[in-house]
Amino acid sequence: MRKYIKGVDLSTLYELEKLGAKYYDNGSEKGILEIIKSYDIDTVRLRLWNDPYSEEGEAYGAGTNDLQTTLAIGKKVTEAGMGVLLNFHYSDFWADPGKQFKPKAWEHYTVKELEEAIYDYTFTSIKYLQDNGVNITLIQIGNELSNGLLWPEGKVPEYENIARFVSSGLRAAKAADSSIPLMIHLDNGGNNELYRRWFDNYFENGGEDFDIIGMSYYPFWHGSLASLTDNMNDIAKRYGKDIIIAEVSMGYTMDDYKEFEKLPDEERKGYATKPALVDAVEYPMTIDGQKSFMEDILRRIEAVPDNKGRGFFWWEPAWIPVPGSGWATPASLIYMNDKGPCGNEWANQALFDYKGNALPTLSVIRDYKPVE
Repeated sequence: MRKYIKGVDLSTLYELEKLGAKYYDNGSEKGILEIIKSYDIDTVRLRLWNDPYSEEGEAYGAGTNDLQTTLAIGKKVTEAGMGVLLNFHYSDFWADPGKQFKPKAWEHYTVKELEEAIYDYTFTSIKYLQDNGVNITLIQIGNELSNGLLWPEGKVPEYENIARFVSSGLRAAKAADSSIPLMIHLDNGGNNELYRRWFDNYFENGGEDFDIIGMSYYPFWHGSLASLTDNMNDIAKRYGKDIIIAEVSMGYTMDDYKEFEKLPDEERKGYATKPALVDAVEYPMTIDGQKSFMEDILRRIEAVPDNKGRGFFWWEPAWIPVPGSGWATPASLIYMNDKGPCGNEWANQALFDYKGNALPTLSVIRDYKPVE
């Protein structure tokens, strides 16, 4: 049985520090890693993008998480005594159900060449980070793969190619270090039909074995908490895998953060939980509501049959509205063919308020004692 993970995604950490973000716990300014470790966080998830720069060298933003940035954050996390979940996107920027763009360098590769590129990139990235002192304790092959990866060759319903690509990454990770658990991650944790269809097709097409099924669950997008519970319970039994909620968050306020972001309206991305979505959420968007939501999530993970619920990662809890840090830049909008705008859309989902003060939900995480 794997240890229970209390995790957070801090992929924007390096960018936020450079832009002057400050964090406080009970009124005292402290480093973000010091704070989260004091609240019993043991693992930090870091995304890895192949080449998050334009051909002119313009950064794509949102952390600009190339290998060197991942190394810089990973070494700090390791020195702070925590493990790293290495999250391969296999893209130069965001990979999710709505976009799985191939890296620019792989744009004209055949299916076989893509399979080989995934293997080589995965293996060399893991070894490079380990050789330079990063404590990788979990590896995620692909990000929110509900609609596949490396489009169009790996786009649903091309399940044979999806299985080839994901399996190549899994084999490379095993060759690099066979002791590290491996995860496959889909979004929409409340959608049982999606998970059954995807993993049935994956295994029917000869997919390489792995250890953990990761789920994203955002209550404003991904259905009720009851549907999440039903899916976790069914998938754990159906495939015999451990379950981790690899991305989760909940708003603590609907107050605007324009004065902190300091952007004109036309350049602001706005809330991740726009008012029209609030009715879908079972807890109020308040500090107490966020706290109660997390207590509920922890209970539901613990209730997964056969002790298969093995933890969570709160997504970007430190992404406070610092001027200059947004989800994209003009250069990355061109790569994604997206009209923008580029501002922060996540600040009201964080575990720190807009001024960087730790919120009570962190105490819920600290005080939770999982059944081992």
